Amino acid sequence: MLPVTNDARPLMLLDSAGLWFRAYYAVPDKVKASDGRSVNALRGFLDMTSQLIATHRPGRLVACLDLDWRPAFRVELLPTYKTHRVAEDGDGSAEEVPDTLSPQVDMILEVLDAVGIATGGAVGLEADDVLGTLAAREKADPVIVVSGDRDLLQVADDAAPGVRCLYIGRGIAKAEMFGQAEVAEKYGVPFERAGEAYAELALLRGDPSDGLPGVTGIGEKTASKLLLQYGSLAAIREAAAAVPSPLPARAATSIMGSGDYLDAAWDVVWVQRDADVGLSGSDELPRKARDPQRLAELAEELRIGAQVERLLAALAG
Repeated sequence: MLPVTNDARPLMLLDSAGLWFRAYYAVPDKVKASDGRSVNALRGFLDMTSQLIATHRPGRLVACLDLDWRPAFRVELLPTYKTHRVAEDGDGSAEEVPDTLSPQVDMILEVLDAVGIATGGAVGLEADDVLGTLAAREKADPVIVVSGDRDLLQVADDAAPGVRCLYIGRGIAKAEMFGQAEVAEKYGVPFERAGEAYAELALLRGDPSDGLPGVTGIGEKTASKLLLQYGSLAAIREAAAAVPSPLPARAATSIMGSGDYLDAAWDVVWVQRDADVGLSGSDELPRKARDPQRLAELAEELRIGAQVERLLAALAG
């Protein structure tokens, strides 16, 4: 993993929805806005952002957004994609979000705007694609991608300036930083192509959280063993198709029988690197609020004074 020197000012990319969902369930809904609205997700999101800024000292930051959490092209390729997240009585066009969370998303965006923290999105795509594109596009500063979704481990890259993934699946306090070496070591994939190989591992083993069925009989350990032995999914499929196949008969049969799934699901698993990302403003992290009067009004109205103070303190360094 590439070290970040004391004077480095990385570009930090936040998986915003992941943070506010985590905050919503982690922060008690006791304190309310002046009009009685819930603000627990807002409070938790701001505190997590403050902690991330204070700890990692980014020079630039983008809060990345889902402009389409379930893109049509991915559903067309894999109809089971995220189906478990669609409300039973819904039409599949919106994610199942708790009633008291949805209004808080607008609050979060309004506070970020008043502070001067940029948001980024791409029409028809998920935040993952925004994160992947901005990370791939960066040529000057090291990048830290913050997410609780292991899919983003595929963007880890030790090539300068370096992309590292801060995995917060177990919470900010237990966050793990992943570069290529850490991805390769933890998941048993080839180091030289650890990010791409992790995506192939996910494709083979499946991922219930995204509705990926995987290849029957191929779990994480078997997928890791095959990737280390053959180097890539393409080489594994070639070995499965060989006559006679060097793979165990059951594994070869499963892989051959899953050809249509493996062909279709790659573009579901693979995070885009060339999305048409739009930013709300400069990604330079401000030292003070862009609109202090509006921020003070929001702090009073939403009863987030302490959270705003901590965020401003983190920005001031």
